[in-house]
Amino acid sequence: MAVEAVLFDFSGTLFRLEHDPSWLVDITDHRGDPLDVEAQAELMRRMTAPVTLAVELDEEHLHAWRNRDLDPALHRKAYLEVLRRSGIPRVEQAKALYGKLTDPSAWTPYPDAAEALRRVSDSGLAVGVLSNIAFDIRPAFVEHGLDTYVDEFVLSYEIGAIKPEPAAFRTALDLLGAAPQRTLMVGDSDEADGGARRLGCAFAQVDPLPTTERPDGLLSALREHSVL
Repeated sequence: MAVEAVLFDFSGTLFRLEHDPSWLVDITDHRGDPLDVEAQAELMRRMTAPVTLAVELDEEHLHAWRNRDLDPALHRKAYLEVLRRSGIPRVEQAKALYGKLTDPSAWTPYPDAAEALRRVSDSGLAVGVLSNIAFDIRPAFVEHGLDTYVDEFVLSYEIGAIKPEPAAFRTALDLLGAAPQRTLMVGDSDEADGGARRLGCAFAQVDPLPTTERPDGLLSALREHSVL
């Protein structure tokens, strides 16, 4: 397959929300005690890699969780409740943590993200970022000078569709003017990003490791699919 367009996921693929210990310095549990290291690590996991729901929610908040990437208000509602049920009872503390999750400047690009995006763009291929997300991630790309390599940002809350729904991929392909049979989707989730295969796209999976532990995952994925 001659690739003419590449779609990249955002979280765990191009960028990652790294654990900054300073965010949790003043966080206390329901007894008023500081969180231990294990509790801090679990809290960050729930904020940044919610593959499965780790807490029980009532119907109201379960609805918000299931639709969180379609509506910023539902996203905030769902995560504040998850944080509360994860041992952060003080609303102001939960709001502060949630603010980090949705602050584009708090996200770190993977070491090879700039090179991967630049080389794909310089090769004349169309480049899109397709993300299940409820806040604008464009400022993160602007801050690191990566926006110039992206032709289209396709964000779930703006288009009303989430991966792996075919509509999410179709919207991205239409915006790029790309045929699915000539498009590569790069992402960290086989379930969500891998849904592109149902439309005929190729799929390359990367591991959402900490940025220091994955120096060239994007470049390797692109080479494996003969994009570079």
